[in-house]
Amino acid sequence: MAQSRDLTGRQKTAVLLISLGSEISAQVLKHLDEDDIEDITLEIANMRRVEPDIKEAVLQEFYELCLAQNYLAVGGIDYAKEMLEKALGPTRASGIIEKLVSSLQIRPFDFARKTEPSQLLNFIQNEHPQTIALIMSYLHPEQAGAILSALPATQQVEVAKRIATMDRTSPEVLKEIEAVLEKRLSSFVLQDFNMAGGVESAVAILNRVDRGTEKTIIESLEEEDPELAEEIKKRMFIFENIVTLDDRSIQRVLREVDLKDLALALKTASEDVTNRIFKNISKRAVEMLKEDISLMGPVRLRDVEEAQQKIVNIIRQLDESGEIIIARGGEDEIIV
Repeated sequence: MAQSRDLTGRQKTAVLLISLGSEISAQVLKHLDEDDIEDITLEIANMRRVEPDIKEAVLQEFYELCLAQNYLAVGGIDYAKEMLEKALGPTRASGIIEKLVSSLQIRPFDFARKTEPSQLLNFIQNEHPQTIALIMSYLHPEQAGAILSALPATQQVEVAKRIATMDRTSPEVLKEIEAVLEKRLSSFVLQDFNMAGGVESAVAILNRVDRGTEKTIIESLEEEDPELAEEIKKRMFIFENIVTLDDRSIQRVLREVDLKDLALALKTASEDVTNRIFKNISKRAVEMLKEDISLMGPVRLRDVEEAQQKIVNIIRQLDESGEIIIARGGEDEIIV
């Protein structure tokens, strides 16, 4: 195994949880979201053996960060830096303080994420589409989806397009817009360009608008920017979302799916997804899938993602033809 400094954050977390033991690790995992739990669990599963020196280095780093957090809580950043320099030396202290500053940095528009979408709409609906897009990129997808649905149709398309094509925004522009919205600026602002927007942000928001809004925006984008529209459409429904489909729809989808693709797609799937799939196929098919997965051995993540995308494409095609229904935020309740 590489030196501890070469490990990723997830790998260090995996080493830490292995070192803490199963009971304590289980309590820690309860406080993480599902995606993090899956990623960390996969890292743990891939670690055949943890070298003693790696374990000691990771535990030491964890201890130092906890120590720094305690100093910070008692007397602030300057006090923490002073105490760490006395305990660990200037070089080590600077490294820890830099990590703390990064982790404690407050994302722009932090106050807005605690505000009702209807109230935010009153603040921003008359702003320039670029300004609306920037603010929405920093909101929770649920908030941004509600706001996008409430905007006029012509404005919806313009804002969605600007979110999807947004790249970087300078700190000065962010500060100016935040000042207009009366945001309290963070004490720890790194002088860098802040990343927001992009296709992923647009997809997360569009996944939470009603079908009519989504259709209007996608159709308009297909005319204005076909490549961008196709990129957004490919990501609109991710493989893990299959658990949101009803059993009848899942059964319909699986009739179009090759078992080899399904086995590969389930290689990294969550327990919820796997259970829903197994629930909707025969016992014989379940046994065959389990056997295929167990005999598969290590596979490239890219291959797994391609198999999952094939299934997602089938789902979207069936949705577009009306054979199944993908539930989206903001729609009327589905009657079976």
